[in-house]
Amino acid sequence: MHSEKIISALNNQVNAELYSSYLYLSMSAYFESQNLTGFAKWTRIQSGEEYGHGMKIFDFINQLGGTVILGEIKKPKSEWTSPHEVFENIFLHEQKISNLINELIDLAISEKDHAVNNFLQYFVKEQVEEEASVKIILEKLKGIGDHKNAIYMLDHQAEKRVN
Repeated sequence: MHSEKIISALNNQVNAELYSSYLYLSMSAYFESQNLTGFAKWTRIQSGEEYGHGMKIFDFINQLGGTVILGEIKKPKSEWTSPHEVFENIFLHEQKISNLINELIDLAISEKDHAVNNFLQYFVKEQVEEEASVKIILEKLKGIGDHKNAIYMLDHQAEKRVN
């Protein structure tokens, strides 16, 4: 039996993942408006991944016999001053999501819910990968500064990302 506290926390994580998807979609729209189609593609793919994470937890709640309760998704930010600012926001956001996953694991451990703890290990690995990939781009953007040609070259590299 899984506690209501666990089911509620998992529902909150579904909402956080769906917000992440929405946020990345907003970032994609920003990049499109700046004619940075590679970054637009990168963030749109990321939006899809975040939606997938939300649905994975959604399905897990159902497997546990819990009830999925979707919360309100707040409006994401839609304007940034530069690609560098966007990727700084992405990195901070991914760190926040990592903390939420860690808090869920702490709850599962305190509740001795081994099934939930085991399920969440996928997300721990995923967050390590996501933070690392964003940090690489962010570090490149820091090195580039405001050099437009270099930003376009990095944008072109980002366009090579696949699902």
